[in-house]
Amino acid sequence: MSLFKRLRDLTVSNIYAVIEKAEDPVKMTDQYLRDMQEDLQEAERGVAAQIALEKKFKALYEEQKALVAKREEQSHLAVETGDLDLARRVIEDKQNAERKMNEYKERYEQNQVSAENLRQKLDEMRKQVAELKDKRETLVARVNAAEAQKKINDTMSGFDSNTAMAGLKRMEEKTLQMEAEAEASGEVYKKEKSIDEEFENLGKDKKVEDELAQLIEQHKK
Repeated sequence: MSLFKRLRDLTVSNIYAVIEKAEDPVKMTDQYLRDMQEDLQEAERGVAAQIALEKKFKALYEEQKALVAKREEQSHLAVETGDLDLARRVIEDKQNAERKMNEYKERYEQNQVSAENLRQKLDEMRKQVAELKDKRETLVARVNAAEAQKKINDTMSGFDSNTAMAGLKRMEEKTLQMEAEAEASGEVYKKEKSIDEEFENLGKDKKVEDELAQLIEQHKK
């Protein structure tokens, strides 16, 4: 017995409630859909068989009805011609046809009602299958959204803002230290360069003084 058949007496809303509580509602819905599709196919075969019976008894009823009308006409003709034995046989056959006609009519009407009831149930089953398919699409969207939200929450739960800020502060302090060291090395370079320039300038001054002394000596002569 399929899952849907075991829960056939439940309303659609109750079935949805069971699905909502399932560990995997999408898989549960797919299982319901498979079972309902099987029931639907079985119901369609049942309706087809019932309709076939309805048509069969309708045809038998109409056949006997036509025979009753024919025998009725023949009985009048037999009486009119004075053939009473023939009239008796026709009347007897007409009565047999009437019994069959009434029986077939009753069976036809019963099967007609049964077929109509099955058609209504089949339509209801198709409606429930359509509703459950729509429900599945909604569930899939909700499950996907929930999984995405869980991933985001898991990611955020592993994020420590205090640790991140402390790390950023350490990087800032390290940067300031590197900038200070660079500036200090620049100052040292400037000082070293000034000393070299000073010695160079001393050499230039000596040359100037030497040339000046020579000029003075020439003018003394």
